[in-house]
Amino acid sequence: MNTKQCIIVRKDLKLRRGKEISQACHASTAWLSRRAMEGGAPRFMPAEYDWLTTSYRKICLQVDSEKELLEIYEKAVEAGLEAHLITDSGLTEFHGVPTNTCIAIGPDYDERIDLITASLKLY
Repeated sequence: MNTKQCIIVRKDLKLRRGKEISQACHASTAWLSRRAMEGGAPRFMPAEYDWLTTSYRKICLQVDSEKELLEIYEKAVEAGLEAHLITDSGLTEFHGVPTNTCIAIGPDYDERIDLITASLKLY
């Protein structure tokens, strides 16, 4: 079975390229960071293990608003998918206001993630 991780970025923020890339990187590694902090050796679900040992495939998608980002995040959580919302602290952009910038869904099997992300545009 094919596995992937989807990174969904807010385009309405018009982030500098470097900031956008760093936020997407935070999203992509958030699930692994959480596992590492749980204590002991990280335990991976079968789809996560498959992803780590085969494809490591990431799909970058976009949304046009915070509302849309949060709706996708909620759907992913409700579907039982690994999902991480990234909130920038606002120290270098956003005038000190914490701002939701992107999410990562997965890694998981394509068909599970596609139920949530199939209608989104590629980034």
